Amino acid sequence: MKKYVLMAAMILCAIITKSQKPENILAAVGTPPSPKVSISWNRYNDYAAITEICKKLAAAHPSLVKLEVIGKSYKGKDLWVMTISDSKKGNPDQKPAMYIDGNIHSNEIQGSEFALYTAWYLAEMHAAGNKSIQSLLADKTFYIVPTINPDARDHFIHQANTAHSPRTGLIPIDNDRDGLDNEDGFDDLDGDGHITMMRRKNPNGRYKVDPSDYRRMIMVGYDEKGEYELLGSEGIDNDGDGLVNEDGEGAYDPNRDWGWNWQPNYIQGGAYKYPFSIPENRAVVDFVMKHPNIAAAQSYHNNGGMILRGPGAAEDVDTYNPQDIRVYDALGKKGEELLPGYRYLVVYKDLYSVFGGELDWFYGGRGIYTFSNELWTAYAMYNKSGAESTQDQLYSFDKDLLMKDAFVDWKPFKHPQYGDIEIGGFKKNYTRLHPGFLLESDAHRNMAFSVFHAYHTPKLSVDEIEVKDIGGGLKQVTAVVSNERMIPTHSSQDIKNNIEIPDIVSLTGGTVVAGMVVNNRDLGISTEQKLDPANIRVANIAGNSYVTVRWLVKGGSKFTVNVNSKKGGLTSRSN
Repeated sequence: MKKYVLMAAMILCAIITKSQKPENILAAVGTPPSPKVSISWNRYNDYAAITEICKKLAAAHPSLVKLEVIGKSYKGKDLWVMTISDSKKGNPDQKPAMYIDGNIHSNEIQGSEFALYTAWYLAEMHAAGNKSIQSLLADKTFYIVPTINPDARDHFIHQANTAHSPRTGLIPIDNDRDGLDNEDGFDDLDGDGHITMMRRKNPNGRYKVDPSDYRRMIMVGYDEKGEYELLGSEGIDNDGDGLVNEDGEGAYDPNRDWGWNWQPNYIQGGAYKYPFSIPENRAVVDFVMKHPNIAAAQSYHNNGGMILRGPGAAEDVDTYNPQDIRVYDALGKKGEELLPGYRYLVVYKDLYSVFGGELDWFYGGRGIYTFSNELWTAYAMYNKSGAESTQDQLYSFDKDLLMKDAFVDWKPFKHPQYGDIEIGGFKKNYTRLHPGFLLESDAHRNMAFSVFHAYHTPKLSVDEIEVKDIGGGLKQVTAVVSNERMIPTHSSQDIKNNIEIPDIVSLTGGTVVAGMVVNNRDLGISTEQKLDPANIRVANIAGNSYVTVRWLVKGGSKFTVNVNSKKGGLTSRSN
């Protein structure tokens, strides 16, 4: 009998293997038809798994994916960055670039999956021959750091937590001086890895079991008798002060550590010692400073379905110039189309004040157009908003679509302090994190938004070279340099603070005796550059616009115009 069972299993295995060959599959449109690196996008990966995925992508796509370490976490983990670009079509570090990171807050883990998905999709679709992605990676570069908080990411995944903890990293810190630091964690009474809720039967309590759903506790009316009292989150009062789980032992916030409008902890709760005092953030800053070609950036957080831009605080409102806000608005409104249920918002105006935030440093300090997307929205549960309360949706969605897998059923427990209680509630990977079947869909849509953002970083071309013989052995060479995309080579913030060097438009092929920027070609109005006239410094090439430059040249008839822009890349043309 065992022999026949084994034979049947082998036949079944052979059938399954055959059915998974590329020739047996009709690929869904918009998806890599036969990826070299096969990844399931319906789960969350710890640091070891992220490392494995990064290494597999680099090995499978050596001309597209370069893997490097940009620094170390507090506990010594390598911080990986993938450079995604077609290296056969130019130096990636000299192309306009998009920077992406995720998981700055340790419980906001899906940002890493979204960043990884972007890297995977770009590489696999390029390899599959997708013309749009091939054109994109010929022109652009993506720098992708999947997690910038790997220590605490592993803590969230492998240790007992709520959906909201830990938010910080794992540098030991005891802000409230109770002798316990932010690594001490929670008391997981039943050892299931989830910190849920505690309830105790009490005829004088103010809660009862919802008659329509045994999992849910609802408050009784003023004239009703209760059944239970709620004792808070699962845990023990270790220090005898009447509060469980060490009463919020205090910690720092990695997104309050950045050197733009940074404020100390007594003003901005969560600030650490000084700007960039957290090693993971310092590594990111060092990387960005070494890559002036970064013109766009995206940081992934959760949750609420938001496309956020700065300023983080009202005090910084003048930093965001009207010209740059027009670019942000165009990108953000497109994001709302690509991401159903997401809203394009301004941090300080629509949420709360944030001092020392990452997106403000990227824009304020480096002039980079940056968004922070808050991933996951309750809209995705039933593709509608406002029809039910969030709590109602959490329970009904779990029942209707997750088969009650998101809830730990109430069960009795003998608490050392409270006596006979019951423990139950939502798991840590619910409420803020995507259910598996919605993870890939939202990752794809957010990837598409980042691709749209990256596509609109500058794309420069020399559209015209006009040569006129003006007598006396001199020729007048006029060139038009255009920017075909929405984002300028220098944001207004960049120009205002002289963050990056000007764009250089140079001429070879003769002896340059004068060089100028043409302000009005029709009226012949120009501004001469008297020093180094062969290399004309252009302050900015605006989005969807152009600049005109001119030289007076002795000798030569074959001229080449070269453009070198830190955020706009390199281009050239000869007459």
